[in-house]
Amino acid sequence: MKSKNYKARFLIVFVFTLFSCSHKDSVNTDYITFERPANFPQPTYKFENNAFTQEKFELGKKIFYDGILSLDGSVSCSTCHDQKNAFTHHGHALSDGVGGAFGTRNAQPIQNLAFMEDFTWDGAIRNLDLQPLIPIESEVEMKETLQNVLVKLQKDQSYVNAFTMAFDKKSTETHIINLRTLTQSLSQFMNALVSANSRYDKYIRNEFLEAPYSEDEKKGLAIFKQKCATCHAGELFTDQSYRNNGIGVNPSLPNELGRGRVIDEDNGIDSNGYYQFKVPSLRNVWVTFPYMHDGRFNSLDSVLEHYNSGVKDMETLDPLLKNGDKMGIPLTQEDKRMLKMFLKSLTDNEFLEDDRFAEN
Repeated sequence: MKSKNYKARFLIVFVFTLFSCSHKDSVNTDYITFERPANFPQPTYKFENNAFTQEKFELGKKIFYDGILSLDGSVSCSTCHDQKNAFTHHGHALSDGVGGAFGTRNAQPIQNLAFMEDFTWDGAIRNLDLQPLIPIESEVEMKETLQNVLVKLQKDQSYVNAFTMAFDKKSTETHIINLRTLTQSLSQFMNALVSANSRYDKYIRNEFLEAPYSEDEKKGLAIFKQKCATCHAGELFTDQSYRNNGIGVNPSLPNELGRGRVIDEDNGIDSNGYYQFKVPSLRNVWVTFPYMHDGRFNSLDSVLEHYNSGVKDMETLDPLLKNGDKMGIPLTQEDKRMLKMFLKSLTDNEFLEDDRFAEN
C-alpha cells in the first residue's frame, strides 16, 4: 500500500484541456491536479461538462463500494470490479448479481476509461456517465430501479451531505441527489482509475526501473508489434474497434449477438456485427483472467494457443485472421513465451495496490 505521504500527493494521471499551463497558479485548490501520462492520448471524457473535483471522486468511491445500488444491498460495483484484478471479476467467467443470478458476459476491467470512446463489450454505451445505468437495472446484476436508488440515497443524511459538498455547497435540499449527480459522481471515480506505471511504461518513458527491461521483454514487445499491435494498438493497447476473433459461438449462450445486438435495431443478426466484440485493452492482462467476452479461457496460454491454432472460420471473422486456408496467427512456443514476458510487463502494481482507490 502507498504511504500517507504518497497519498498526500494525490496526482491522478490524466489531463483535460480546461486547465492550460498558463493557468496552473490559479487552479482552485479544491480541484485535483491532473497530469496526462506522457505516452497517453488526450482523454475522450468531456470534463467541461463535469469538472473533476476531490469531492466528486470521494463521493463516487463511496457509492462504488456500497451495496445501496442493488435491490437487497448484496451487490456493489466492487462485487464485480475488484481492484487487485484491475477492477474486474477474478475467478468468475460470467458476472453474477442479486440472488446468485449470472449474466451472459465477463466483467470488464475498469481502467483508463477516461480515454475510451464507448463502453461495454458491444459498445452499447457512448457516454461514461450513462454506463452505470446498465448494471443497476439489470435483472442479473443489481436488479434495482433508478428511482428506488435515488430515494434510498436521499433518505441517507451522509449521502445528502456528500452530494451537497460535491455538487452544490449552498444546497440544503435532497433534490441535489438526482440521476445526473449520481452518474457523474460514479464516472469521476472511474475516470480516476488510470493505469500507466507498468514496467513497460517506465521503459518507454526512460524512467527508473529497479530491474532493467529484459531482453525477453524486449523481444516479446517486438513480436507483439509484429503480430498483435494492429488490434491492440497504441498506449491503451486497443484500437477500440469491434472484431470477430474466431472464438466460435458459446453453446451455453446461443442468443449472444455481440456487436450485432447494437447495430440491428430489430434485434436480428446483423452480418456486419455478429459476434464482434470490443478489442480489450491488454493493460494488467496478467491479472484480469478469465479472458474473452464470456470468460471461456482461464489462462494466457489458452488465449495465445487460440490465436495459433483455435481460430474458427465464421462469416464475420476479422480478415486479419484469415491467411488463405489458414486461420489465426502462427506462434511458436518461443514466441508465446516471450509474448507472455512482455504482457506481464504491462502489469501496473502501483495501480493495483493504490489505497486511494480502495474501500475506506
